Amino acid sequence: MNFDDILIKLGEFGRYQKLLYFLAVCLPGISCGVYMVISVFLLGVPDHRCALPLIQNDTYAIQSEIHRSLIDLYIPNTDPDDDTLVYDRCSYYVYDNTSFISPNASRHKEKCSQWVYSEDVFKSTFAKEINLVCDDRYKTSLAKSLFFLGVLLGALGLGILSDAIGRKKTLCLSVIAMMASTIGLAWAPSYPVFVLIRICVGAATSGVFMTGFVIGMELVGPGKRLFAGVVNEIFFAVGLVLLAGVAFALRDWFWIELSLSIPTVVFISFWCILPESPRWLLSKGRIDEAEEILRKAAKVNNVTLPDKLFDDDVMKKPETAALWNLFTSRVLLFRTLIIFFNWMVVSMTYYGLSLNTGNLGGDFYVNFLISGVVEFPAYALCLILLDRWGRKKCHCTSMLLGGIACLCTIFTISFGGKEFQWLTTTLAMIGKLGSAAAFAVIYVFSAELYPTVVRNAGMGASSCCARIGGILAPYVADSGVLIGGQFGQAVPLVIFGGASVLAGLLSLKLPETLDESLPETIDDGIAFGTPEYRKKSLLSLTVEAPAPDIGMTKL
Repeated sequence: MNFDDILIKLGEFGRYQKLLYFLAVCLPGISCGVYMVISVFLLGVPDHRCALPLIQNDTYAIQSEIHRSLIDLYIPNTDPDDDTLVYDRCSYYVYDNTSFISPNASRHKEKCSQWVYSEDVFKSTFAKEINLVCDDRYKTSLAKSLFFLGVLLGALGLGILSDAIGRKKTLCLSVIAMMASTIGLAWAPSYPVFVLIRICVGAATSGVFMTGFVIGMELVGPGKRLFAGVVNEIFFAVGLVLLAGVAFALRDWFWIELSLSIPTVVFISFWCILPESPRWLLSKGRIDEAEEILRKAAKVNNVTLPDKLFDDDVMKKPETAALWNLFTSRVLLFRTLIIFFNWMVVSMTYYGLSLNTGNLGGDFYVNFLISGVVEFPAYALCLILLDRWGRKKCHCTSMLLGGIACLCTIFTISFGGKEFQWLTTTLAMIGKLGSAAAFAVIYVFSAELYPTVVRNAGMGASSCCARIGGILAPYVADSGVLIGGQFGQAVPLVIFGGASVLAGLLSLKLPETLDESLPETIDDGIAFGTPEYRKKSLLSLTVEAPAPDIGMTKL
């Protein structure tokens, strides 16, 4: 038997696989969901203004009428057409004659070096502690972006390490790195140290999620991989909801980070609990060890496996081709570029909308909570519709729905004002629902489009494009703050919406993969979707399983 035949005999998603999947995929998925967007709370910039000169106990909140009058004297008024700001954030008045201070006295603006912050949303953030405001405001976007660079580096480096030393060892090393870096981040003394540790957190998080996912999914049978892949996304969303609750309760970046990092210590037990991947053991010729794990799984699942598990074919490495083969024909080049663009846009929109919740107006924590909750119906719809509507319709509909909703916010923001704030938030959350659903579809859709001989290389390159989207997301999300005003509030949503609509329309040029025999060779990939290919598939005696070897993952 080949390995998938063994999994069918074993039970495609039996008790053993469910336990392994819960430990290796679901639990780490919650923590990874937290760390991917926790920068919203670590690097949140509260409302602020310049500190009043010579006032020791100045606060952002007005203490008395005398305090209000001093603020009116020293803090410039903002643009009357901009109702998103109360005070000028970066400058204050310096009077030319300090013996005569009044609104009519001669004065000029100067940039300040000390600020006071509102505590309505955050009691403390790292950005507040080291004053990442005004001329240093860009550093918050840079820190968020470099985190996603760490995710990219982790995916590349730890993916190679996983193939070399094994899934279990790589997972445990990643767990230790994630535990140490996330706990250590709470004591970061400066911006450079904070950024370096965040890069390590990104790399470790990528390694934990990716390697744990592989361990959990490699024992799932072909008929259950689609289900298991989507369920994995649900636990990622659980992490977002958990983060919203903890952040609301604590409101201090140090305690938020620490309280969500310390529980990762339990993942060290993976070394004693989780087995090595039987697929990896077989690829290294360690047949006896692989068979021992499979027979243990059979015992837990209460099934009996045949005496001889593996035939000679199980040791043969599948034929592969280099990534550049995807660019050798006009058809494959066009199709591959569309896939790459969709991966980048889906990732940019998903993470960008998550990071942009603080710029929507309304209650910050409620917005963030809703942005996590809307993912649950998104994944439920994917489970229901993927095998009914098909991959292309689901992906295109998700992208267009989310994109159009985001584009519509320009009208509610420009013409509705605060009265229609609820509608702006609703449209943004529909955008998040669409991007979450598209993220769940794009993996299986693109995996089925790539020919078998180049599927792994194609999916690896697609994942890199997604990381590029993640790197861009913080800059787009924070562009509204730099622009300011109502227009600035609309800009990120318009960019996310426009990119999503374009990507969705381009995906219409891709062929449907539902109920199709997947392409094996480069020539099959070129012909895929044509009547000739369908005719050839009907004459074929073997049809490849429609689910990709590994399910979908945001990392």
